[in-house]
Amino acid sequence: MRGQKVKQDWSRYLINDNFHLTSQKKNIAILGSTGSIGTQALEVIEVHSDKLAVEVLTAGNNAQLLIEQAAKFKPNVVVIGNEDLYDQVFTALDPLSIKVYAGENALSSVVTMDDIDIVLTALVGYVGLKPTIKAIEAGKHIALANKETLVVAGDLITNLAKEKAVNIYPVDSEHSAIFQCLVGEFHNPIEKIILTASGGPFRGKATSELANVTKAQALKHPNWEMGAKITIDSASMMNKGLEVIEAKWLFSLRKDQIDVIVHPQSIIHSIVQFEDGSMKAQMGLPDMKLPIQYAIGYPQRLKSDFPRFNFLDYPKLTFEQPDLKTFKNLQLAFDALEKGGNMPCILNAANEVAVSQFLKDEIGFLEMSDLIANCMAKASFIEKPTYEDYVRSDNETRELAKAFKS
Repeated sequence: MRGQKVKQDWSRYLINDNFHLTSQKKNIAILGSTGSIGTQALEVIEVHSDKLAVEVLTAGNNAQLLIEQAAKFKPNVVVIGNEDLYDQVFTALDPLSIKVYAGENALSSVVTMDDIDIVLTALVGYVGLKPTIKAIEAGKHIALANKETLVVAGDLITNLAKEKAVNIYPVDSEHSAIFQCLVGEFHNPIEKIILTASGGPFRGKATSELANVTKAQALKHPNWEMGAKITIDSASMMNKGLEVIEAKWLFSLRKDQIDVIVHPQSIIHSIVQFEDGSMKAQMGLPDMKLPIQYAIGYPQRLKSDFPRFNFLDYPKLTFEQPDLKTFKNLQLAFDALEKGGNMPCILNAANEVAVSQFLKDEIGFLEMSDLIANCMAKASFIEKPTYEDYVRSDNETRELAKAFKS
């Protein structure tokens, strides 16, 4: 760390709602403040500056935007992941008396600071696991936008959260929807949940039509504005697969209690069905600021000027079964969930490499699924992994994935 120059019972994850009910501002650490979720979170905080304050901002490589954000929001600390950019960030922010650190270890250290009330983990991918663990160990409540944390190590994370009396508030729109439907219902068992999917830009396409898909086409999501990695995941349906695994851990569910339905309009964000057959759905226009605001403002619904949904603008809401034969990634995610152990970790690591290679034009769109399936077949399976096992599995799988076409 470089220092400054100087039976289902999801309610068990909501240990203490009262920490939000205070007249003092909540101090928030945003891990990944220069990404899509991070920038939108700052927009929410700016509007509610009487209730929310920024304590920590972190970024991987976007030093210039991090500097601009820090100059505006005046956090106590910033972290730049790329140590080569430390001097640039320090030189810009030292006159503002903002502490600057750099590197992976710094990211895992700053989340333990006493003044932090809630950590928004908006990092993309496996890199979010270690700092989330450190934040939970320090007793910090988590607003979770990094689905990979629960995909890779859901059992470890949820048990640790229970042990440390830490709340995990979902930020993904689908899991936020389930969370919102469950408020006031935590004593009522869930029969099943239904996660909705837009279907992405290639909904309805046959396998033959996807063989020559370009990254430019895959990056054009019909409903949501997101970062490159999650947009490609959405196009391949892997994003929904990761959400299925995340939902299992967030809401203490079995595989057979989780369904996926394609809903192209993205108005119903997800549905809970209870044992009496009643269903609750959370609806609204696709806008990530709403679930972000709900997570960091819970249990209050903070007032917003977000655009309002009008039924007359959407006279027809439609639903379809997902095509698991064409979009194999969703089936692979269900397979990983059923296998358990470190298999979701293997799935995630393989997918991260596959997406990276696709974005570099090194493999085709359909080859991403082939790469992932190959890694799931070859990587060492561990039924009851420890944290060290997850680290080894991630490393092993990435090596297998990189060698897929060599």
